Amino acid sequence: MSGTTDSKSLEQTRPNPKQDVVYVGYRRRGRAIVEKQPGQEQMTPEQSLELANHSPSGFSWGYSGSGPAQLALALLLDYTDDEDVALAHYIGFKTRVVSQLDCSHPEGYWRLTGTDIENALRELSDEAVASSN
Repeated sequence: MSGTTDSKSLEQTRPNPKQDVVYVGYRRRGRAIVEKQPGQEQMTPEQSLELANHSPSGFSWGYSGSGPAQLALALLLDYTDDEDVALAHYIGFKTRVVSQLDCSHPEGYWRLTGTDIENALRELSDEAVASSN
């Protein structure tokens, strides 16, 4: 066996690293905190505020308002790293996903995986195509 590795076959068997990303939200002293895991990197609204200013005071979830809109935009921008995709889908993502996030269960946090985001984006894209026909 040679010491070389076929990089294409590795890429095909390696899972999408973005799907391993997990966003976790909770409240600490009344303040909404959103972390990106692994690494527990705390998210801030600054980058998303450059695209659309809904809530300079921060993120929120569980209803359909300005804080959830800012969070939806920030999540999509962070996950996709694509301003056009984030801007095109964040309102639908807010309605379908962020407004439904809940911290009232015993653990006191919500969890959103990369796979959850991929599935929501796929559904939103399918709906956009269907409504344009």
